[in-house]
Amino acid sequence: MDSIKEFRKQNPDLRYFDLFYGDLCGVMRGKRYPADQLEKVFEKGAAHCGSVFLLSVTGENMNPLGLGFSDGDPDEQSSVIPYTLAPVPWTEHPTAQAMMTLHGVDGTPYYFEPRNALRRVLERFTDTGFKPVTAFELEFYLIDKQRTKSGFPQAPMTPGSQTRTKATQVYGFNALDEFADYLSDLSKCFELQNIKTGAITSEYAPGQFEINLHHSDDSLRAADECIIFKRAVQGVARKHGMQATFMPKPYIEQAGSGLHLHISLYDDEGNNVLDGGGESGQADSISDTMRHAIGGLLELMPEYMAVLAPSINSYRRFQPDTFVPIQACWGFENRSTAIRIPTGEGIARRIEHRVAGADANPYLALAVMLAAMHYGISNTINPGESFTGNAGETRDEKVPFRLQPALDRMAASSVLKVYLGERYVQAYTECKQNELEAFEDIVTTKEYEWYLQT
Repeated sequence: MDSIKEFRKQNPDLRYFDLFYGDLCGVMRGKRYPADQLEKVFEKGAAHCGSVFLLSVTGENMNPLGLGFSDGDPDEQSSVIPYTLAPVPWTEHPTAQAMMTLHGVDGTPYYFEPRNALRRVLERFTDTGFKPVTAFELEFYLIDKQRTKSGFPQAPMTPGSQTRTKATQVYGFNALDEFADYLSDLSKCFELQNIKTGAITSEYAPGQFEINLHHSDDSLRAADECIIFKRAVQGVARKHGMQATFMPKPYIEQAGSGLHLHISLYDDEGNNVLDGGGESGQADSISDTMRHAIGGLLELMPEYMAVLAPSINSYRRFQPDTFVPIQACWGFENRSTAIRIPTGEGIARRIEHRVAGADANPYLALAVMLAAMHYGISNTINPGESFTGNAGETRDEKVPFRLQPALDRMAASSVLKVYLGERYVQAYTECKQNELEAFEDIVTTKEYEWYLQT
């Protein structure tokens, strides 16, 4: 508890303390405590109902697998993840935050928490002697808090002016300069929260940015930091009078926002087992282990699409010639493929998985990718030849590019049930199925426009 006392000394004006988590759909939820309860919560934890990890995107409990209403919505115990304790610089009153994880009274990790689903997959790598090293790369939009008259999102006002940003110059500096105050505050926030980030780029649409998180050999922590990152992006945007969104396709005519994952595997001696020793970009630059890992990722992609693209909006990203993968294929330094092998030194040889939308749950996205890699390595799956040219012309007929067929494929996946747990796959797909059906129950203006004439 000495570290807690030191934290209180460094933050004497602290009034509140947020204990939070990112739920199944990426919505931040939790409880806010008075600052004087910080030590107690760190020492003893707090009670929290487990069904919160199976809420719909609207926050509704739809009772998947009878968890919620049917079982009386029992509490689990929560514990603080110590390294996540940090100040929250975007609130009006001095506030701190920390993430929590749930477990039973006997200490068993709560089965339906996404973080613990990732933990189960990571345990599979113990026998291989390989340790994943991962890095998240996220795109997001800044949007105006005010919607258009039709209720649609719109680009924010350029700071210091009365005009809306219209920049679409990918990698351009104008947008970085125009939103420099926001990006500067965001960088300071990351420093306070011990989140290491890399390059900031303006992306392919007005108000769209990308920020890379540093690679980590602690995959649970990497996913934790991705959740903290998302909360910071949104919180600092509110402080600057804007809204930040990780919605994958907020504008149908503009680029979508993705979550790219970079993954390497290292042995106990610190060797990158994905490196084949050859020159970067050549067939012998990747090892058989990497080839088989790619094979697993491609073979199982139809079965884990519902995790990488968890909403109806997610599938609007998958359009031809938009640098969003629509073929289950791999290639060297090819951004049109689902699996890209970036150029670089052998020690940094890695897989870049480019399919997931920014709304994907970081724990689950990483879990299904690692599960597929482990499956491919264990079963020596051949990925076929690398793809050259444009893989973004036509959609792959083997991959479901609608939510319903993606859920059906996941629900039937015997492999994912082994890695994530059978009941977890059932709960996830039932939760998303309920959400999809609730969405389809909404009568839209288009229905009146199309069908009143019939």
